[in-house]
Amino acid sequence: MRAQTIISWLNETEVEIAAQSDYLTQLDAAIGDGDHGTNMNRGFAAVGRVLAEQAEPAAPGRLLILAGKTLISPVGGASGPLWGTALRRAGRALGDVDTFDGQQLAEALDAAIAGVVELGAATPGDKTMIDALVPASEALHRALDAGQPIAQALAAAVGAAGEGAESTVPLQARKGRASYLGERSIGHLDPGAASSVIILTALARVVDREQ
Repeated sequence: MRAQTIISWLNETEVEIAAQSDYLTQLDAAIGDGDHGTNMNRGFAAVGRVLAEQAEPAAPGRLLILAGKTLISPVGGASGPLWGTALRRAGRALGDVDTFDGQQLAEALDAAIAGVVELGAATPGDKTMIDALVPASEALHRALDAGQPIAQALAAAVGAAGEGAESTVPLQARKGRASYLGERSIGHLDPGAASSVIILTALARVVDREQ
C-alpha cells in the first residue's frame, strides 16, 4: 500500500458519505442534532478538494495528517475534531514511509482510536463510533496474526465494525449529544458508528482492488 491507496480511500469515502448523507442525518435526527450526514459530507468533500490540489506526491502519513487538519474546520459538531484527530494520529503512526503493510495499517488504526478515546473519553458500550472502531481493530489484528492477506483482514474488520455498530442499538448513550436523551437514546443506531463502518468499508474496497 502506498500514497495512492490513501488518496483512493479518501476519495471513495467522499463518494460513499455523500451517497449516504441523508441516511446518516436521519440516524442523527433521532438522537442528535440531525446534522451528522451533512457535516460529514461537507468535511470529506473538503478533503477531496485539498487532495486534488496537491501538486507533488506526499508520503501516506503526510496525506492523512493533511486530511485530518482539513476535516477539523468544515465539519460541525463532534465529527470534525474526532475524525480529524483520528486521521492525524494515524498519519503520525505511519510517519514518512513511502509504503506500508498490513501491520503498519493496524498500528495506524490503533493510533487513530487512541486519539478518539483521548479526545472524546468514550469507551466501548458508550454508544459512539468507538463501538465500531474497537471491534474492527481487534478483528484486523486477529486476521493479520493468523496470516490472512490484508484484503481479507480488512473484510473481517469491516464485518466486526458492522456488528459493533449494530450493538449500539440497544445501548443507552453515555457520551455526546445523545446522552442528554437518557433512556430515549435506546433503540437507535449510533450515527458515528454507522459512518465509521462506511469509512472502513471504503478502505477495504480500495485495498481489495489494489491486491
